[in-house]
Amino acid sequence: MSDVITIGSATLDAFIETDKANIVSVCTLDSKKEFMAYPYGSKIEIDNFEFETGGGGINTAVNFANLGLKTSTIVKIGDDIQSGKIKHILEQAGVNLSYIVKSKEYQTGFSIILTSFQGDRTVLAHRGANAKLNLDDINFNAIKKSKWLYLAPLNGESTKILDKVAEFAQEHNVNLAINVGTSSIKQGKQNLYSVLKTAEVAILNKEEASMLTGIEVRPDTKNEKFSQAFIHPDIINMLREINSVKTKITIITDGKNGAYAYDGEKFYHCGEFPAKVVSTLGAGDAFASTFVASVEKTDWDIEKSLMYASINSASVVEHFGAQAGFLNFDEIKEKLKKNPDYKVYVKKNKEIE
Repeated sequence: MSDVITIGSATLDAFIETDKANIVSVCTLDSKKEFMAYPYGSKIEIDNFEFETGGGGINTAVNFANLGLKTSTIVKIGDDIQSGKIKHILEQAGVNLSYIVKSKEYQTGFSIILTSFQGDRTVLAHRGANAKLNLDDINFNAIKKSKWLYLAPLNGESTKILDKVAEFAQEHNVNLAINVGTSSIKQGKQNLYSVLKTAEVAILNKEEASMLTGIEVRPDTKNEKFSQAFIHPDIINMLREINSVKTKITIITDGKNGAYAYDGEKFYHCGEFPAKVVSTLGAGDAFASTFVASVEKTDWDIEKSLMYASINSASVVEHFGAQAGFLNFDEIKEKLKKNPDYKVYVKKNKEIE
């Protein structure tokens, strides 16, 4: 029996580090976007490169195991060199490999991660076998015996398994956490909401929440910086709409502005934990899986779970690689102890107009 089973992608990632990237900002009246750019037709010198395993299914499984949960993963990989590296990393982390699916038809997923001098990144992704996960690949008997099922973002044909897997988890009283991805959102709002209504935890970033709800976060001209006690009204409306499908708790992450949560009665805002950013890759996976592990460990202490998740996510961005920097609970608690002013701000639903 597992404490948690993750379902998601598994990739071999090539990290390319160079200070030669140009960051180009494009602004309109209502939005601002940034692009990583290189001179067209030129040869760019790189400062460093590394190969690491990644993907939402793998990153979260390794983190869950590091946090002391008995962890299994369901991912689809190819019969190639890349798959051997992935299985080795999982085995080292103590993750059960019994439910991994090996395909002879499709290659293991592969990504090239271009990092900038700001620490952010652009990912060039070949989905491979990750996009071909189907219901026949899912070990439903193992899910039935697990306490939690964690659904990382899926893509391609793999998104078609969402509703059936979520329905099965609900029927067998398995707690469901879902980290919503853009591919699932593109399958249709009502289809995704039918999945979210079965979830104990739903986690999205601000851009995904906007795409799902159709609510744009308008620029706030009076408050150039978010204070920890402030929740933008558009984010409040996003949280309320997503949570209205009866998800137990909805979380929206917002980069350096921290994370927001809503449980139908209270709104929570957890500011960014201080960190020197090296690479943001894997920060979302670290946050989401740490939050789920924390509510399991703390019997649904949402405030503490948000802080733990933010601390572990901050540790990951200080390292080069999606799994480097993972902390265990003792290390997280020690960091929190050294930062006694760090806290979560809470407002009751009726306190917010």
